[in-house]
Amino acid sequence: MDVISVIRTKRDRGELSPEQIDWVIDAYTRGEVADEQMSALAMAILLNGMNRAEIARWTAAMIASGERMDFSALSRPTADKHSTGGVGDKITLPLAPLVAACGAAVPQLSGRGLGHTGGTLDKLEAIPGWRALLSNAEMLDVLDSTGAVICAAGDGLAPADRKLYALRDVTGTVEAIPLIASSIMSKKIAEGTGSLVLDVKVGSGAFMKTVEDARELAATMVGLGTDHGVRTVALLTDMSTPLGRTAGNALEVRESVEVLAGGGPADVVELTLALAREMLDAAGLTDADPAKALADGSAMDVWRRMISAQGGDPDAKLPVAREQHVVTAPASGVLTRLDAYGVGVAAWRLGAGRARKEDPVQAGAGVELHAKPGDAVTAGQPLLTLHTDTPEKFDYALQALADTYDLAPAGTAYEATPVVRERIA
Repeated sequence: MDVISVIRTKRDRGELSPEQIDWVIDAYTRGEVADEQMSALAMAILLNGMNRAEIARWTAAMIASGERMDFSALSRPTADKHSTGGVGDKITLPLAPLVAACGAAVPQLSGRGLGHTGGTLDKLEAIPGWRALLSNAEMLDVLDSTGAVICAAGDGLAPADRKLYALRDVTGTVEAIPLIASSIMSKKIAEGTGSLVLDVKVGSGAFMKTVEDARELAATMVGLGTDHGVRTVALLTDMSTPLGRTAGNALEVRESVEVLAGGGPADVVELTLALAREMLDAAGLTDADPAKALADGSAMDVWRRMISAQGGDPDAKLPVAREQHVVTAPASGVLTRLDAYGVGVAAWRLGAGRARKEDPVQAGAGVELHAKPGDAVTAGQPLLTLHTDTPEKFDYALQALADTYDLAPAGTAYEATPVVRERIA
């Protein structure tokens, strides 16, 4: 087997054989295939695609590159959720303890933000003392004692994917649907969960800008999960407007705690409950009532135990940025658009996100939204508050917000896009 023939097969729109796929993933992981050769293959896959058999084999080869976790000793059924990433997407924070409060075990392996999309681990690290890095034994202990754990994936889980993702990020091949699907699903299948709910974002703030692309990605991932014996369902959810009223690490933790306390923004509560019901149904816990677990405080109790078990102080004050800048409405009317991508880029530029994986983030930085599409506003009313420790970043963030919102005359009718757009199973 040689890498040039593998590249040529896909370059010429051929189908990679199982043997070619197994060999190239293993050889790349071991360093026998060079980065420039794998980047050529990734670009050929981006341009020419893969069929379901190729994607399934590619995913299996990445799983086989590392270890697989085993949760069979747990007394509860396992359920997990994965989001493809968005702006203000803090759903994992209230969702994991909520589903655990309803009887499932939630092993949530999460990631960090990159660019305009926020990362769950960055958000939780705003809590003093909280640890993202756990050994497999520590992860199982937290999961067994609290019902939920949110942590970083270990180095032994799908190492081929970790190496390939870093390469895709710098070679313009992140958007290849076969590679996105296999990247997500190789980690989730290796993680060992019994069921999986996928939150596939669609809109300006998502990687998938169109419903058609989001639907293709969702269907591909559902098929991969099914082929590997994991009960999998996907929801296509809107990401044209930021979720909730905050985008930024400590800001989103604060909002998540509000949801767990029985309040919080309506869209965050709606999506949290929709995903919780899907996870509980997939885990066979069809009689559980997640709305009741939010209302009676049991989800909050799990949150506090989970944070404490990972070294965090659930009662500690969250970081607050040293500087704020308020953006006001230039006129009275109805807010008809608030672009998720622009808000995400502004939060990133304020210090909430990173351009490279090794960059630090500011815990208190981000954007607070005082109005959402459909709201009536008056001239001079605050629309957004920008938070950062470094005020020289304000001008750069304001550039990202220059064409982020639209105002229509007072009384203009506004029809909201549903939070959940489609279900794919």
